[in-house]
Amino acid sequence: MNTEQQLYAAAVDLVKHRYPTGWGGAAAVRLESGDIVTSVAPDTDFDALSVCMELGAFLEAHKRDLKVTHSLCLFREDETAPFNILSPCGICQERLRFWGTDVLVAVTNPDNELLFRPLAELQTHHWSGAYR
Repeated sequence: MNTEQQLYAAAVDLVKHRYPTGWGGAAAVRLESGDIVTSVAPDTDFDALSVCMELGAFLEAHKRDLKVTHSLCLFREDETAPFNILSPCGICQERLRFWGTDVLVAVTNPDNELLFRPLAELQTHHWSGAYR
């Protein structure tokens, strides 16, 4: 398996373990060490307290002081549904930018293929361009 397939498998495994029935989502992030770390969005009673699925893995990267090289997020509607890939939201794109615009991210696409693109392709008009 290549890196992208390993990330996908790690996220799917976490969903199947953490959410055996019903909705489930998870993230898998590859660090420059080659380690893959995974995370989920914690369940909260108050929506304002919710965070993205990727945040736990990003925090683990910061804790280890290692660069993120790849990021993937996916979900399924229930245990019988296919997994769908989610492009990183704007907040996660800003979080990923800490490690550079060359970080590879899985992106949503019409065929739900496992496609990774450099973060720079998602941010062609990033606000930081005003400061160059």
